[in-house]
Amino acid sequence: MNTDVLIIGAGLVGASTALQLAMRGCHCTVIDKDSPGRHASGSNAGGLRQLNRDPAEIPLTVEAAKMWHDIESLVDSDCDARFPGQLRVAENQYDLDKLEQRAAMVRAMGYQHEEIIDKKELYQLVPALAPHCVGALICRGDGFARPYHALTAFRQKAESLGATFHSNTEAYSIEQEGDGWSVRTSQGTYNSKILVNCAGAWAGELAAKMHKPVPLSPKALMLMVTERLPHFVDPVMGAASRKLSFKQMQNGTLIIGGALVAKLDFAQGTTDIDWQQLAASAKTVTDFFPQLKNVRVVRAWAGIEGFMPDNIPVIGASKSMHNAYHAFGFSAHGLQLSPVIGRILAQLILDGSTELPIEPFNINRFNNQE
Repeated sequence: MNTDVLIIGAGLVGASTALQLAMRGCHCTVIDKDSPGRHASGSNAGGLRQLNRDPAEIPLTVEAAKMWHDIESLVDSDCDARFPGQLRVAENQYDLDKLEQRAAMVRAMGYQHEEIIDKKELYQLVPALAPHCVGALICRGDGFARPYHALTAFRQKAESLGATFHSNTEAYSIEQEGDGWSVRTSQGTYNSKILVNCAGAWAGELAAKMHKPVPLSPKALMLMVTERLPHFVDPVMGAASRKLSFKQMQNGTLIIGGALVAKLDFAQGTTDIDWQQLAASAKTVTDFFPQLKNVRVVRAWAGIEGFMPDNIPVIGASKSMHNAYHAFGFSAHGLQLSPVIGRILAQLILDGSTELPIEPFNINRFNNQE
């Protein structure tokens, strides 16, 4: 099977890359060992966040936010995206001082999207919040989407422009043949000029097959969802000093996260929920919203994601392997970046460069020289 570009990994980053390439007339094939969105891309919390990003990610997340706010023009769907803002709440003056330092750092970089609000404005925005909080850091343009809806929209738009997606297609071996690539899979051999590694938690294995091992760690992050409740909160809620991440969805349910890690059998691709951690997370939520004490949790799950030691991704071209590119290791915050990552990779592949600063995401930063 021949194609211009072979993308391994049919999550959001792979689908976004296929879309951007297809928009420019490039024939792409996307393969996945499971099905699109089977892991992190279809099971994450859906956060669309500029708030509290690593400084290296700020130029990318600001550009991605522009794309999300106009996402329907890109993928013919609003992806159920909403933008009620996102907060990091301060419970005391120490918290607030930390948040003020963060806001000052962002301003010093030339950006204005993170700002401090005082206690009065905080309770105007979230009147149901417990009364002990003193202020917050806010990004008013942040929000959330439904991950699987977004993934489906990206994939379908890419397919409408000629990209093809193949599920249950696991890559067994990767060989460079001249300027191109031969990838032997469970469904046959694919030949392409360009190879793109977007394989999420499995990207480290592919990078090693491409002679560039990286310290990627697979982890499974847990989420839980509650019964439907009357509307009581608009912004996505976080905290300065505690693991808190929750939002109220359009149907009234709460999706609760907070970087809680399940037990993972990576070889089998299975996870076991750690209910003690989820209980602690639920306690944190009720500390901020005591009225939720008796709300029922109806479901919990975990999605497998790839984490880098510095919690920022690998993005860019291989320096030693010709016509090879990487985009992985998004460390549980890739949904927001996915539209712009596809654009960056398409620019690198077709133009040889991108206008966005991606040097901090170079695969060589892990002290192995290609």
